[in-house]
Amino acid sequence: MMKITTASHTLFVLALFSLSVHAAPLTGVAGSSDSTLVMGGAVSGLNFLGGQEGFGPLDPTPLPAGLTADELIAKMGARESEFAKARTNYVFRQTVKVQTITEDTNKVDGEYQQVTDISISPTTGRREEHVVFAPQNTLERVMMSPADFKDIEQRLPFVLTTEELPQYNITYLGRQKVDELDTYVLDVKPKVMEKNKRYYQGKVWIDQQDFQIVLINGKNVPDDTRAGHEDLSPPFTTYYEQIDGKYWFPTYTKMEGTLHFAAQRGAVSQDVHMRNIIRYTNYKRFRGSARIISTGDVQSDAPATTTPPKK
Repeated sequence: MMKITTASHTLFVLALFSLSVHAAPLTGVAGSSDSTLVMGGAVSGLNFLGGQEGFGPLDPTPLPAGLTADELIAKMGARESEFAKARTNYVFRQTVKVQTITEDTNKVDGEYQQVTDISISPTTGRREEHVVFAPQNTLERVMMSPADFKDIEQRLPFVLTTEELPQYNITYLGRQKVDELDTYVLDVKPKVMEKNKRYYQGKVWIDQQDFQIVLINGKNVPDDTRAGHEDLSPPFTTYYEQIDGKYWFPTYTKMEGTLHFAAQRGAVSQDVHMRNIIRYTNYKRFRGSARIISTGDVQSDAPATTTPPKK
């Protein structure tokens, strides 16, 4: 989990960024625009990305003849299951950059960066992480931890497989042009949120030909609004690109906002403006002879925790 530290108090927050997010511009591969998200104990006003450059208007007309909403969702689930399995056979590079921004000058005053190659052992077939670039961590107001990277690995590159479909209420909203892609737009909400489990809530854009997710804009839920235990996830946007002319893999995620920590236990409130960008690049299919073992765990050569330097 991410640890937010000040001289007066320390708070622990699950997920990459948490608590209030204000004035969070969403920019990415398919379009760019400033959108304001005002968060206060709960999320309000998730961005729909409509009207941005590269995004056409939402067309609420029904699906084409011969395709029902249930059939669309089933096709998507089947293709997403194929994608999830296929991605375990690919190696790629993951670049994580987390910055804190000063509000008065809008300049970076602290940065954590790590570039990791996600590979597959040619002998065991297990996934491995190899850190190839990790400059000095200059973050002083926050600390990264293994739980943050678990969110990066599992929650931000969202996949909605056939197995996961029963967990969600999914509603067809219409069609929308995203750059050169014709997409179907779906609203996704968890039916029931079980204890200690995380879910996705938001919009997904499905390519009309491949029936795979090409864009998501939403957030991870549930939020914890208990005083002293606040755990609120900000919205994020993940873009996908077609790899090897067959699969749509996540390639870019952006989150940005000001974290607002309310006053409590005699401590004053504080705001920390943060920016987080994750890139997944250099996808290549594994060509070794070892049988791929997908256990959900990744062997890493990174340190267990990363502590910011003290100045």
